[in-house]
Amino acid sequence: MRYKGKDILQRDSQGLTEEEFLAAYEPGDYPRPSVATDMVIFTVTDGEEENYRKLARKELRVLLIKRGGHPYLGFWALPGGFVRPTETTEEAAARELREETGVDEVYLEQLYTFSEPGRDPRTWVMSCSYMALVDSKRVHVQAGDDAAQAAWFQAAFRKVEQEEQREVWELTLSHEETVLRAVLEKETGQAFTESKILDPGGLAFDHARILACGYERLRGKLSYTDLALHLMPEYFTLTQLQQVYEVVLDREFPAAAFRRKAAPMVTETESYTENEGHRPSRLYRKNQS
Repeated sequence: MRYKGKDILQRDSQGLTEEEFLAAYEPGDYPRPSVATDMVIFTVTDGEEENYRKLARKELRVLLIKRGGHPYLGFWALPGGFVRPTETTEEAAARELREETGVDEVYLEQLYTFSEPGRDPRTWVMSCSYMALVDSKRVHVQAGDDAAQAAWFQAAFRKVEQEEQREVWELTLSHEETVLRAVLEKETGQAFTESKILDPGGLAFDHARILACGYERLRGKLSYTDLALHLMPEYFTLTQLQQVYEVVLDREFPAAAFRRKAAPMVTETESYTENEGHRPSRLYRKNQS
Protein backbone atom coordinates (compact mmCIF):
# COMPACT_ATOMS: atom_id res chain seq x y z
CA MET A 1 0.00 0.00 0.00
CA ARG A 2 1.24 3.49 -0.85
CA TYR A 3 0.18 6.73 0.85
CA LYS A 4 1.28 10.14 -0.44
CA GLY A 5 4.04 8.55 -2.48
CA LYS A 6 5.45 6.26 0.25
CA ASP A 7 5.07 2.60 1.13
CA ILE A 8 3.49 2.57 4.60
CA LEU A 9 3.81 -1.22 4.82
CA GLN A 10 7.59 -1.09 4.56
CA ARG A 11 9.15 -2.41 7.78
CA ASP A 12 12.00 -0.92 9.77
CA SER A 13 14.87 -2.71 11.54
CA GLN A 14 12.48 -3.61 14.38
CA GLY A 15 10.03 -5.19 11.96
CA LEU A 16 7.45 -2.41 12.38
CA THR A 17 5.37 -0.76 9.69
CA GLU A 18 4.98 3.00 9.88
CA GLU A 19 1.45 2.60 11.28
CA GLU A 20 2.72 0.28 14.02
CA PHE A 21 5.66 2.55 14.79
CA LEU A 22 3.40 5.62 15.18
CA ALA A 23 0.90 3.70 17.35
CA ALA A 24 3.70 2.83 19.81
CA TYR A 25 5.53 6.16 19.64
CA GLU A 26 5.82 8.03 22.97
CA PRO A 27 6.50 11.79 22.51
CA GLY A 28 7.43 12.05 26.17
CA ASP A 29 10.55 9.97 25.54
CA TYR A 30 12.26 13.11 24.24
CA PRO A 31 12.44 16.55 25.92
CA ARG A 32 10.26 19.05 24.09
CA PRO A 33 10.65 22.83 24.21
CA SER A 34 7.89 25.38 24.46
CA VAL A 35 7.81 27.67 21.42
CA ALA A 36 7.06 31.37 21.67
CA THR A 37 6.94 34.30 19.29
CA ASP A 38 8.43 37.66 20.27
CA MET A 39 7.54 40.73 18.22
CA VAL A 40 9.76 43.69 17.35
CA ILE A 41 7.06 46.16 16.31
CA PHE A 42 8.39 49.40 14.84
CA THR A 43 6.49 52.58 14.05
CA VAL A 44 7.38 56.20 13.32
CA THR A 45 5.70 59.13 15.05
CA ASP A 46 5.99 62.90 14.99
CA GLY A 47 7.96 64.36 17.87
CA GLU A 48 6.88 67.53 19.63
CA GLU A 49 7.73 70.77 17.84
CA GLU A 50 7.28 74.08 19.62
CA ASN A 51 7.38 76.12 16.40
CA TYR A 52 4.34 75.12 14.36
CA ARG A 53 5.96 76.52 11.20
CA LYS A 54 8.64 73.85 11.34
CA LEU A 55 8.19 70.23 10.37
CA ALA A 56 7.88 67.94 13.37
CA ARG A 57 10.91 65.70 13.70
CA LYS A 58 10.32 61.99 13.24
CA GLU A 59 10.90 59.47 16.02
CA LEU A 60 11.37 55.74 15.61
CA ARG A 61 9.47 53.84 18.29
CA VAL A 62 9.16 50.22 19.37
CA LEU A 63 6.31 48.67 21.33
CA LEU A 64 7.15 47.26 24.77
CA ILE A 65 4.96 45.73 27.44
CA LYS A 66 5.55 45.88 31.19
CA ARG A 67 5.34 42.38 32.58
CA GLY A 68 2.56 41.86 35.09
CA GLY A 69 3.73 38.48 36.37
CA HIS A 70 6.78 36.32 37.04
CA PRO A 71 9.38 35.90 35.73
CA TYR A 72 10.79 39.40 35.27
CA LEU A 73 7.85 40.97 37.07
CA GLY A 74 7.87 44.73 36.41
CA PHE A 75 10.45 44.49 33.60
CA TRP A 76 9.79 45.76 30.09
CA ALA A 77 9.65 43.17 27.32
CA LEU A 78 8.75 42.69 23.69
CA PRO A 79 5.14 41.69 23.10
CA GLY A 80 4.68 38.02 22.35
CA GLY A 81 3.32 34.74 23.60
CA PHE A 82 3.35 30.98 23.21
CA VAL A 83 2.46 29.29 19.95
CA ARG A 84 -0.78 27.32 20.14
CA PRO A 85 -0.94 23.71 18.88
CA THR A 86 -3.34 24.75 16.11
CA GLU A 87 -1.21 27.54 14.58
CA THR A 88 2.10 28.19 12.87
CA THR A 89 4.63 30.58 14.36
CA GLU A 90 3.66 33.18 11.76
CA GLU A 91 -0.02 32.82 12.65
CA ALA A 92 0.90 33.22 16.34
CA ALA A 93 2.92 36.35 15.55
CA ALA A 94 0.03 37.83 13.54
CA ARG A 95 -2.36 37.05 16.41
CA GLU A 96 -0.11 38.69 18.99
CA LEU A 97 0.29 41.73 16.73
CA ARG A 98 -3.48 42.02 16.36
CA GLU A 99 -4.06 41.62 20.10
CA GLU A 100 -1.42 44.21 21.07
CA THR A 101 -2.02 46.85 18.37
CA GLY A 102 -5.45 46.17 16.91
CA VAL A 103 -4.08 45.96 13.36
CA ASP A 104 -3.42 43.18 10.88
CA GLU A 105 -2.39 42.91 7.25
CA VAL A 106 0.82 44.82 7.95
CA TYR A 107 4.42 44.09 7.03
CA LEU A 108 5.64 41.07 8.99
CA GLU A 109 8.82 39.06 8.54
CA GLN A 110 10.66 36.43 10.55
CA LEU A 111 13.90 37.56 12.16
CA TYR A 112 15.57 34.57 13.80
CA THR A 113 14.93 31.64 16.11
CA PHE A 114 16.54 32.14 19.51
CA SER A 115 17.19 28.80 21.21
CA GLU A 116 20.03 29.47 23.64
CA PRO A 117 19.67 27.18 26.70
CA GLY A 118 18.56 29.06 29.81
CA ARG A 119 17.16 32.08 27.95
CA ASP A 120 13.91 31.66 29.91
CA PRO A 121 14.08 30.74 33.62
CA ARG A 122 10.75 28.86 33.51
CA THR A 123 11.69 26.06 31.17
CA TRP A 124 13.21 25.32 27.77
CA VAL A 125 11.65 28.00 25.56
CA MET A 126 12.62 28.68 21.97
CA SER A 127 11.56 32.04 20.53
CA CYS A 128 10.76 32.50 16.86
CA SER A 129 11.03 36.27 16.57
CA TYR A 130 9.33 38.53 14.02
CA MET A 131 9.60 42.15 12.94
CA ALA A 132 6.50 44.17 12.08
CA LEU A 133 6.27 47.68 10.61
CA VAL A 134 3.09 49.64 11.24
CA ASP A 135 1.71 53.09 10.53
CA SER A 136 1.26 54.73 13.94
CA LYS A 137 -2.04 56.32 12.89
CA ARG A 138 -3.62 52.86 12.57
CA VAL A 139 -2.51 51.56 15.96
CA HIS A 140 -4.53 51.19 19.15
CA VAL A 141 -2.17 49.88 21.84
CA GLN A 142 -3.51 47.70 24.64
CA ALA A 143 -1.78 45.49 27.17
CA GLY A 144 -2.35 41.74 26.94
CA ASP A 145 -3.40 39.39 29.71
CA ASP A 146 0.11 39.03 31.17
CA ALA A 147 1.04 42.71 30.85
CA ALA A 148 0.55 45.56 33.29
CA GLN A 149 1.15 48.27 30.68
CA ALA A 150 1.99 48.73 27.00
CA ALA A 151 3.78 51.75 25.56
CA TRP A 152 5.66 53.02 22.52
CA PHE A 153 9.29 53.68 23.42
CA GLN A 154 11.43 56.07 21.40
CA ALA A 155 14.37 54.01 20.16
CA ALA A 156 18.01 54.76 19.34
CA PHE A 157 20.79 52.29 18.58
CA ARG A 158 24.39 53.44 18.33
CA LYS A 159 27.90 52.04 18.38
CA VAL A 160 29.66 53.44 21.46
CA GLU A 161 32.99 51.61 21.33
CA GLN A 162 35.09 50.21 18.50
CA GLU A 163 38.20 48.08 18.65
CA GLU A 164 39.87 46.05 15.91
CA GLN A 165 37.81 42.92 16.52
CA ARG A 166 35.17 44.14 18.96
CA GLU A 167 32.21 46.51 18.98
CA VAL A 168 30.01 47.74 21.82
CA TRP A 169 26.53 49.04 21.03
CA GLU A 170 24.00 50.87 23.20
CA LEU A 171 20.26 50.48 22.76
CA THR A 172 18.35 53.39 24.35
CA LEU A 173 14.60 53.22 24.84
CA SER A 174 12.64 56.05 26.43
CA HIS A 175 9.01 56.69 27.32
CA GLU A 176 8.01 59.62 29.52
CA GLU A 177 10.20 59.29 32.65
CA THR A 178 11.36 55.74 31.91
CA VAL A 179 14.72 55.27 30.17
CA LEU A 180 16.16 51.82 29.42
CA ARG A 181 19.77 51.40 28.28
CA ALA A 182 20.93 47.99 27.14
CA VAL A 183 24.54 47.34 26.15
CA LEU A 184 25.60 44.61 23.72
CA GLU A 185 28.99 43.38 22.55
CA LYS A 186 29.84 41.55 19.35
CA GLU A 187 32.78 40.73 17.14
CA THR A 188 33.33 43.15 14.27
CA GLY A 189 31.47 41.92 11.21
CA GLN A 190 29.39 39.50 13.26
CA ALA A 191 25.57 39.64 13.29
CA PHE A 192 23.70 40.61 16.44
CA THR A 193 22.27 37.10 16.64
CA GLU A 194 25.70 36.16 18.02
CA SER A 195 26.07 39.20 20.29
CA LYS A 196 26.50 39.13 24.07
CA ILE A 197 24.31 41.20 26.38
CA LEU A 198 26.60 43.09 28.74
CA ASP A 199 23.73 44.95 30.42
CA PRO A 200 20.05 44.19 29.70
CA GLY A 201 19.14 47.70 30.85
CA GLY A 202 15.79 46.72 32.33
CA LEU A 203 14.65 44.51 29.43
CA ALA A 204 13.43 41.01 30.22
CA PHE A 205 14.88 37.72 28.97
CA ASP A 206 17.21 38.17 25.96
CA HIS A 207 14.98 40.80 24.40
CA ALA A 208 17.83 43.32 24.09
CA ARG A 209 19.47 40.94 21.59
CA ILE A 210 16.21 40.36 19.72
CA LEU A 211 15.63 44.10 19.49
CA ALA A 212 19.17 44.65 18.21
CA CYS A 213 18.52 42.04 15.51
CA GLY A 214 15.34 43.85 14.51
CA TYR A 215 17.18 47.14 14.27
CA GLU A 216 19.95 45.51 12.24
CA ARG A 217 17.44 43.95 9.81
CA LEU A 218 15.50 47.21 9.38
CA ARG A 219 18.62 49.25 8.72
CA GLY A 220 20.05 46.67 6.34
CA LYS A 221 16.93 46.42 4.20
CA LEU A 222 16.51 50.18 3.85
CA SER A 223 19.59 50.22 1.62
CA TYR A 224 18.06 48.05 -1.12
CA THR A 225 14.27 47.84 -0.61
CA ASP A 226 11.27 50.13 -0.14
CA LEU A 227 10.71 48.74 3.36
CA ALA A 228 10.47 52.22 4.93
CA LEU A 229 7.21 52.83 3.07
CA HIS A 230 5.50 50.37 5.41
CA LEU A 231 6.10 52.92 8.18
CA MET A 232 4.36 55.68 6.21
CA PRO A 233 0.71 56.68 5.94
CA GLU A 234 -0.99 56.36 2.57
CA TYR A 235 0.02 59.90 1.57
CA PHE A 236 3.26 61.61 2.62
CA THR A 237 5.80 64.19 1.51
CA LEU A 238 9.29 63.34 0.32
CA THR A 239 10.67 65.31 3.26
CA GLN A 240 8.70 63.11 5.67
CA LEU A 241 10.02 59.98 3.96
CA GLN A 242 13.56 61.35 4.12
CA GLN A 243 13.14 61.99 7.85
CA VAL A 244 12.15 58.35 8.35
CA TYR A 245 15.30 57.15 6.60
CA GLU A 246 17.41 59.52 8.65
CA VAL A 247 15.93 58.54 12.03
CA VAL A 248 16.26 54.81 11.28
CA LEU A 249 19.79 55.01 9.85
CA ASP A 250 20.92 57.74 12.26
CA ARG A 251 22.47 59.89 9.53
CA GLU A 252 21.46 62.76 7.27
CA PHE A 253 20.95 62.72 3.50
CA PRO A 254 21.34 65.61 1.03
CA ALA A 255 17.82 66.42 -0.18
CA ALA A 256 18.64 66.12 -3.90
CA ALA A 257 20.38 62.76 -3.48
CA PHE A 258 17.49 61.40 -1.44
CA ARG A 259 14.93 62.48 -4.03
CA ARG A 260 16.81 60.51 -6.65
CA LYS A 261 16.87 57.48 -4.36
CA ALA A 262 13.14 57.77 -3.60
CA ALA A 263 11.98 58.38 -7.19
CA PRO A 264 11.56 54.68 -8.18
CA MET A 265 9.64 53.90 -4.96
CA VAL A 266 6.95 56.60 -4.99
CA THR A 267 4.25 58.07 -7.20
CA GLU A 268 3.48 61.77 -7.32
CA THR A 269 -0.13 62.80 -6.59
CA GLU A 270 -2.04 66.00 -7.34
CA SER A 271 -2.60 66.69 -3.63
CA TYR A 272 -0.70 68.97 -1.25
CA THR A 273 -0.38 69.30 2.51
CA GLU A 274 -2.87 71.63 4.20
CA ASN A 275 -3.02 73.61 7.45
CA GLU A 276 0.51 72.77 8.58
CA GLY A 277 1.79 76.30 9.16
CA HIS A 278 4.28 76.28 6.30
CA ARG A 279 4.32 76.25 2.50
CA PRO A 280 2.19 73.37 1.12
CA SER A 281 4.19 70.37 -0.05
CA ARG A 282 3.24 67.85 -2.71
CA LEU A 283 2.03 64.49 -1.44
CA TYR A 284 3.26 61.15 -2.70
CA ARG A 285 2.19 57.56 -2.26
CA LYS A 286 3.87 54.18 -2.57
CA ASN A 287 4.51 53.10 -6.14
CA GLN A 288 1.93 50.41 -6.89
CA SER A 289 3.73 48.95 -9.92
